[in-house]
Amino acid sequence: MTTMKAARLHQVGTKFSIDEIAVPKPRPNDVLVKVKACGIIPNMKNVMAHYAEWFPFLPLPPLPAIYGLDASGEVVEVGSQVKSIKSGDRVYVNPGISCGSCHACRCGQPINCDAYTFLGYFGFGPRSSQVFVDYPSAGFAEYMTAPASSLVKLPESVSYEAAARLGYLGTAYSALRKAGARAGTSVIVSGATGTLGLGAVILALGMGVTKIFGVARDKNLLGRLRAIAPSRIEAISAGDRPLDELVREHTDGLGADIFIDAVGPGAPSSTSLVGINALRRGGRMVDIGGMSEPLPLEMFRLMCFQISVIGSLWFDVAEGQDMVEMAAAGTLNLSVFEHQRYPLRDISKALEAVDHRNGGFTNVVIVHE
Repeated sequence: MTTMKAARLHQVGTKFSIDEIAVPKPRPNDVLVKVKACGIIPNMKNVMAHYAEWFPFLPLPPLPAIYGLDASGEVVEVGSQVKSIKSGDRVYVNPGISCGSCHACRCGQPINCDAYTFLGYFGFGPRSSQVFVDYPSAGFAEYMTAPASSLVKLPESVSYEAAARLGYLGTAYSALRKAGARAGTSVIVSGATGTLGLGAVILALGMGVTKIFGVARDKNLLGRLRAIAPSRIEAISAGDRPLDELVREHTDGLGADIFIDAVGPGAPSSTSLVGINALRRGGRMVDIGGMSEPLPLEMFRLMCFQISVIGSLWFDVAEGQDMVEMAAAGTLNLSVFEHQRYPLRDISKALEAVDHRNGGFTNVVIVHE
């Protein structure tokens, strides 16, 4: 086990090549994971083509780079200081890595660390470049190293393919927690049939949310969405009726408690504004989709109605463990996903398949043989 296959990007704007490279060595607090499955994010082709042009302030891994954000697999080696993880453990690798010792990390806020980095994707701060050097591998390789502290232990009932969706699920879960989702609350999910939005819907169901307003454009996918829980999900075709009117009809004229904005960078700001306008007094909007247009907010109204607008980036390991335990208990329904599996050698085909998904219901994964 000295060499492995990895899909590497040698130059922005080109395709991945399958290279034979050395297996990375775990440091004392690290583990070596044999990757079994890795999800392909819908944005991956944009990253390969011109991501550095769009977001030059986000550090990228040095070329040739191994990408692959959402990896799951089996621990095959542990560092000398690792105590609670052992070889053979089934795990998901949370790719969000922090330094572990700065003020934010010591306060239990690793996502606010200025070294915070997504392994296999990009970084968020000036110290991310060193993180890429420390952890050069990711999910599009047969093996990867990661800090033992980044692992979510997987129950046997959660498949590696389903675990490779935890990044999107966790993003939605953390947003719902920040907004106070629980029994008795109502939630609007914009982009509800997409990769992020569908996760927000099934997690809201698992967290006991009473009423979910799923907003999207594809009526066929909306029908599938509503069928998951017809008594709790209202499927709303975007633009058919004013959203605030429809939501207030179902909430005694008050509006929703929570608005999860899961639409991506290409959506107009008006999409976000209609969701904010459908909130009740004290309502909370959480953005997880990264809509890129400037948002013209009426601050006086937000103040008077005590409306909160929150940005939420990712999720921590504890939240990841929450989700797999919910899945094991049957409260989080992962059976809604249709897994499309591709071996590493067919990564180009997998990238094309991402463009032909049934919205968030399709889960395109690389599986390592």
